[in-house]
This record gives sequence, C-alpha cells and structure tokens, in this order.
Amino acid sequence: MFERYEKQINYEKIGRKGQEQLQKSRVLIVGCGALGTVVANNLVRMGIGHIRIVDRDFVELSNLHRQILFDEEDVLKNMPKAKAAENRLRKINSEITIEGFVKEVNSRTIEEFIDGVNLIVDCTDNFKTRFLINDVAFKNNLPWIYGGALGSSGMIKVFVPDEKSGCLQCMIPKPPNSGSLPTCDTAGVVNTLTGVVGALESNEALKYLLGCKEDMEKDLLFMDLWDNTFKKIPQKRKEDCPCCVKKIYGYLEDKKPEATYICGQNSIQINLGQENMNLKEIQGRLENKNITTRRNPYLLSFKAEGVEIKVFKDGRAILKNAKNEEVAKSIYAKYIGY
Repeated sequence: MFERYEKQINYEKIGRKGQEQLQKSRVLIVGCGALGTVVANNLVRMGIGHIRIVDRDFVELSNLHRQILFDEEDVLKNMPKAKAAENRLRKINSEITIEGFVKEVNSRTIEEFIDGVNLIVDCTDNFKTRFLINDVAFKNNLPWIYGGALGSSGMIKVFVPDEKSGCLQCMIPKPPNSGSLPTCDTAGVVNTLTGVVGALESNEALKYLLGCKEDMEKDLLFMDLWDNTFKKIPQKRKEDCPCCVKKIYGYLEDKKPEATYICGQNSIQINLGQENMNLKEIQGRLENKNITTRRNPYLLSFKAEGVEIKVFKDGRAILKNAKNEEVAKSIYAKYIGY
C-alpha cells in the first residue's frame, strides 16, 4: 500500500504516520473546473482517503486548455465534469473513495455535501457560492480554502474557524455586484495560473490534514504570474462580523431558487429547486415537436430559438447564448415547464 506514496513518505513532515492520517481524511471539493481538476488530481495522488467532488457543469471544448482531467472524448460525450473527473481519478488511484456529484452547490444542498468531511476546498468561479461556503464552514466549525484565478492574477486564503484571522466576510463584507468585476469571458485566464493556484490550495490542504496548522498560510496570498510577483496581505477578524462573530448565516438561510450567470460560457443556469427530472419523458415531448435531442445518463441537450440547452436530472438547466435571465426563464418554461 505504501509503495505508491514512497517519495511522499520520505519527506520528514509526512512520514508513514502522516500518510496514514491522509488516508483517513475526507475532503469536499466545490467546483471541478480549472482549479478543481488540479486540486482533485493532487489530492487523489497524495492518497487522501475520501474525495467528494460537486460540480453543476459539463465538459466543453473551451475547458480543455486548463481543466487537466478532461479530454476531447468527454466533450463528445457531453460528460458532466464531476463524473468525467471521477472516472479519470479512479484510474489514477483505485485505493481511495472518489464521489462525483452532478449537482449545484446552493443553500438547499450544501449541508448534505459537508457530511463527514474534514475540509472544504473552494474551486468555484463566483463569490455568491464562496459566501455560502463561508457560512456553512463557520456554522459547522470546518476549515476551508479559498482560491481565485483570472487573467494572470490569482489568490488563495485559508479560513480556520478557531483562529483570529477572520472569515471571508471580514475580508469582503458582501459579494461584488453582478457585472462589477471582470470575468474569464472578458479577461481570460492563463492556464499556468490555475495550475499554480490549484497547487497552492492543495498544499495548504495537505498541511491541514497532517495537523500542521502552524505552517499554514495565515495571510491572503496574491500573485501575478506575468510579473512573477507574490504578495502577502495580512487579514484579521472584524469584531462586528455577521458570520464569524455574530453567528448569522444569511447566505445559508436564503433558500430561494434562482437564475445565475456562469463564467466562461456565455451561459445562464436556471435552478427552480426541482428534483428527479424524467429526462426520457422530456426528450419524448421535444422530439414530438421535431426538436433534435441528445441524452446520456446525466443530462439531456437540445437547441431551440438559437439557444443551446442542457437539462440535468436535478432540475437545473444551463442555457448558452440566452440574451438575459428573463429570456432564459422564458425558454425554460416554454420547452421544459415549471
């Protein structure tokens, strides 16, 4: 068993005892895109005993330049990222447990995914989900690692509930308004950056799971790979913070379904909180209207009114090229139904 991890075990801060500890650990990775594929790949190769991956999306050709677990076959098969990653990772390490969930992480679902985990690693592309992760982590006394990457600039920050460096709301009081920040659609992203940010997140996860909390990064670590600059920005707890001081978890308590923009795809996700959609039945209705469809065990895809639509079993739909959220909702209602 230990031959696989021999080089890692030989490092003095890990050793055989540390490797045994890693094999008992459980980690939740939220998002399996550019950062998530790097983190998942690293943690699986380290021998973390149980990896749970949750992602709402499917593999597209434009993902392949930076999302290292996917290939062209996944694109052709319309594979959900969580399942494509699970399949690939099982071939890398069959000794550990890997779970891939094709679901959205939102206020209604997130608490089911944290069950039994020791650590949450954020690999998302939006601040609303990060504020939700922050709420559920501090409510349940779970550490989490934040990572972000855009253009050639990235950052990571470790949040540990029992420390004085605060939480995400201490650092950023509320999520930025929609449209106020550049996105990967407008600013792009360098694939070397996502590799570095994902590696740093993985490294902080390794330290925590080994019990080396004193070695973890306490500051916000900012980097720009084009300039080859790294900067540490000290953070501290705000004594009036709603989350980590007052224990108010507003993002977790907001259970409303919604429409959200997905970075990098010119897409809008509709989530009306439905469950167990009968994709075969929907496919039949659409084909009766002479609409060409494709279906696999995870999603149904078709095109209507110039919009590419993917419908998932949990009731979500991702609509590519919809003009705005209202148009997306209208198309959802017309072809899928509320």
